[in-house]
Amino acid sequence: MTDRMLLLLAALGLVPIALSYGLVPSVTVTYLLGFPVEGANQTHVFRAIMGLYLANAVFWLISAGKPELQRPALWVLFLFMVGLAAGRALSIILDGMPGFVLLFYLVAELVFGVLAFVSLRRNDEIT
Repeated sequence: MTDRMLLLLAALGLVPIALSYGLVPSVTVTYLLGFPVEGANQTHVFRAIMGLYLANAVFWLISAGKPELQRPALWVLFLFMVGLAAGRALSIILDGMPGFVLLFYLVAELVFGVLAFVSLRRNDEIT
């Protein structure tokens, strides 16, 4: 898989997840994750997560078309996905198994993290 394709797939995959967290969290989070989002503080947290996810997706989309940004974007992709997966793994150890949607996210994060690692390794950026 080319670096460009990996960045495009990661960005396109992240946008619906970002929107599901922050567009209307009282509806989507309740539906997808099974708990209510109530009040300004909880809504604020999910909209901040949406903003973080969308910012990364925009960076990856821009970088897909600019070869000089693709290496830094792959590092961001690697760190973003591995960081999310590590947090989810810690939560599984400490809190138990989550629902199907969150397990699916974990698998997707691991796949994208590994693909970014392989791409960086292929270009001798990771030894």
